[in-house]
Amino acid sequence: MILQSKAIVLRSLKFGESSLIIDMFTEQEGRISFIVRIPKTAKGKIKKQYFQPLTLLDLEFDYRQRVSLQHIKEVRIQHPYTSIPFDPVKSAILLFLSEFLYYVTRGEQQNVHLYNYVLSSMQWLDEVEHNYANFHLVFMMRLSRFIGFFPNLDAYHEGSWFDLRNASFCDRAPLHPDYLLPSEASGIGLLMRMDYENMHLFRLSHHERNRIADTVLRYYCIHVPDMPELKSFQVMKELFV
Repeated sequence: MILQSKAIVLRSLKFGESSLIIDMFTEQEGRISFIVRIPKTAKGKIKKQYFQPLTLLDLEFDYRQRVSLQHIKEVRIQHPYTSIPFDPVKSAILLFLSEFLYYVTRGEQQNVHLYNYVLSSMQWLDEVEHNYANFHLVFMMRLSRFIGFFPNLDAYHEGSWFDLRNASFCDRAPLHPDYLLPSEASGIGLLMRMDYENMHLFRLSHHERNRIADTVLRYYCIHVPDMPELKSFQVMKELFV
């Protein structure tokens, strides 16, 4: 069956002499893996640079449900980035988020709201010029709304604990080790008040930003099966000093 869909590249790996295995999140079918042969000449229609992390593509592909690696027929860039490839800080954010998304979207079926959230977020990052140091924090926490474990804020008050397993605030420590002390839980409440437009108003130190990122990743590790430590996170921790 020939399908057309918009897609976001998550990861590409070299396979053999002239092929790539590419994991994408597509608007129409969710997560799909493709195998693509890259022509050795510059005249080929399919080019290796199309498959850089979080590139936004338009695809036409031959979709077969019982096949693990699908085949692309046509591909073109949907929205060329104008600043990210030339900005080392934005490029580092992009690499971190592509690794993050690779793990948290495993097994995701069609989820148009999730696709649109990632798409609009990447376009926002590409267009913004200043004050985006908290972007990755807002992106990760708000993404949880689309994959089923957005924190319940109804019970929050000063002095609350935060139950990481049940994604909710509580009046006392839960009977398991996965929780945040009130001093740490307040950071979740702070983060949930941020969005891309107002996040520059929240002045965080380098240490505070990394502590919140550590907490958010711990939260995801609890809710996403087999999520490993992200290799690119160490680079992120060095940014925005």
